[in-house]
Amino acid sequence: MEDLDLDKQINELISVACGEKKADLVIKNGKILNVFTKELMSGDIAIFDGYIAGIGSYDGEEVIDAEGKIICPGLIDAHIHIESTMLSPEEFAKAVIPHGTTAVVTDPHEIANVAGEDGLAYMITCSKNLPLDVFYMLPSCVPSTPLDEAGATLGAVELDKFYKCERILGLAELMDSYATIRNDPAIISKIESALTHKRIVDGHAPGLTGRDLNAYVAAGVASDHECSTFEEALEKLTLGQWIMIREGTAARNLQALLPLFDDKYTDRCMLVTDDIHPETLCDSGHIDFIIKEAVKAGKSPYNAVKMASYNAASYFGMRDRGAIAPGYIADLIIVSDLAKFEVEKVFKSGILVAENGALTVEIPHVSCDDEKYGRVLHSFNLKELTPEDFSLKEKGANKRVIKLLPGELLTEELIVPSNLDNKEAEFKHFVKAPGVETDKDIIKVALIERHKDTGHIGIGFLNGYGLQYGAIASSVAHDSHNLIVAGTNDADMALAANVVRDIEGGIAIAADGKVLSVLPLPIGGLMTNTKIDDVNAMLTNMKVQARKLGVSEGIDPFMTLSFAALPVIPRLRILTKGVVDVVTQSIVPVLFD
Repeated sequence: MEDLDLDKQINELISVACGEKKADLVIKNGKILNVFTKELMSGDIAIFDGYIAGIGSYDGEEVIDAEGKIICPGLIDAHIHIESTMLSPEEFAKAVIPHGTTAVVTDPHEIANVAGEDGLAYMITCSKNLPLDVFYMLPSCVPSTPLDEAGATLGAVELDKFYKCERILGLAELMDSYATIRNDPAIISKIESALTHKRIVDGHAPGLTGRDLNAYVAAGVASDHECSTFEEALEKLTLGQWIMIREGTAARNLQALLPLFDDKYTDRCMLVTDDIHPETLCDSGHIDFIIKEAVKAGKSPYNAVKMASYNAASYFGMRDRGAIAPGYIADLIIVSDLAKFEVEKVFKSGILVAENGALTVEIPHVSCDDEKYGRVLHSFNLKELTPEDFSLKEKGANKRVIKLLPGELLTEELIVPSNLDNKEAEFKHFVKAPGVETDKDIIKVALIERHKDTGHIGIGFLNGYGLQYGAIASSVAHDSHNLIVAGTNDADMALAANVVRDIEGGIAIAADGKVLSVLPLPIGGLMTNTKIDDVNAMLTNMKVQARKLGVSEGIDPFMTLSFAALPVIPRLRILTKGVVDVVTQSIVPVLFD
């Protein structure tokens, strides 16, 4: 029956293309951006049953006049973690569709690290039937490295069963490049599984170069989204990798990678956001914002749009989207002009789904069955914490500090005198823990295992965050999403951490023994069904409070902190077992002689 329906659809599409049958919808008088020739062309766009039948002169049951406007293919985010938006799939869709996004390729490794296969099943189920195509890459590193403690472990056997879903496009960012180039059997089996299923393998290898990079590419890794310099991107591009140009909330690489928008490189590049917060979506936009910024910097809008649509579709093997041409899915956007790139109308499969920044269709709420997804909704298994849990037991003359870098995910190692002889001292009416030197921007950071109640708590020091008083705790701590807390004193750290524990996930700010604000994230400790405007309002208020407590302007108080726990990006990170040197993949002492 399905074959008969397909034959009928093709026959009717041909009839519309030939002019023998009226189109469902015709868009007239606009200029069409052709991603194949990178020029504007004239002609009516005839749409039938969700597909483009032809471009030329057509009649339709409905006609839309696009006089003076530009018509572009719908935009595709080639690499994003929906969980990082803190929004459920349906609320995420509501947020990005008005910006012209008609498809995303997401790696659900955040929820997978919390709830394993249940987390994957939740995301796949809750993103069905949206006016946004949500494709998936299967998480390659759950946990991200053997040193990390996640809520689940996903090997090749667990992942293999998911390839039967047509929305699974491949194996997501292979973050453990260290293990990959050393022929780790668990990693290699995942790559082999993806390639056997004729799927693609995404990469994640910041700073990898030379023979190690050759080995990584030879393993079958086809792309990278971690390039922070043009030189790094060029080396990877030269070896055949596709480059994903990232402009998110904490990691912003667009300016450094602008040369990739030139004709010489553009055919192998895509646009991605990776990790993006509600504030960025509300204030700046999504992929449309990256296009605007590139054009503003003097780059070709034709190249930018192609990178944001056709290139992504080509890379992932989606032959029926990413362009305005006969036989392609009618995912279209109408923009004011190529310079301002203001999205005025969005069509998904030929249906108007957004106009002037607002949805024109209803997105039904997808209920999350507590019994079926209990592991997703009840993800905390952790005893109540005390200030004593945050005391550092090590001794030594020198203190190893994790140094944050504004606008980057990379960190550096900072060595200073230990200064741990001081007892807790009053600072105004706040207290500083031993080793904390707020005048030098050095505070305490801890990561508490929260999935299996192991009692493991890693403790270290953080520089570049700016906090002067109190503590900030979050269950969003990439990628295993244990409970991270940064603070100037142990009492406030325990208070903020316990608040997050009690609400089973979220963000909390505490100072001087008082809870200042809380954002609940009940879905895996990562997401909420709350509307984006409400989430953004709460986050904005919390960021104001974080700034008042001293957090630096160049630092995102929550996203930057969350990445302090990611043990696959150099140089130092905090884990539940202590501070890890990412380059050597070893736990290093915080205090040493």
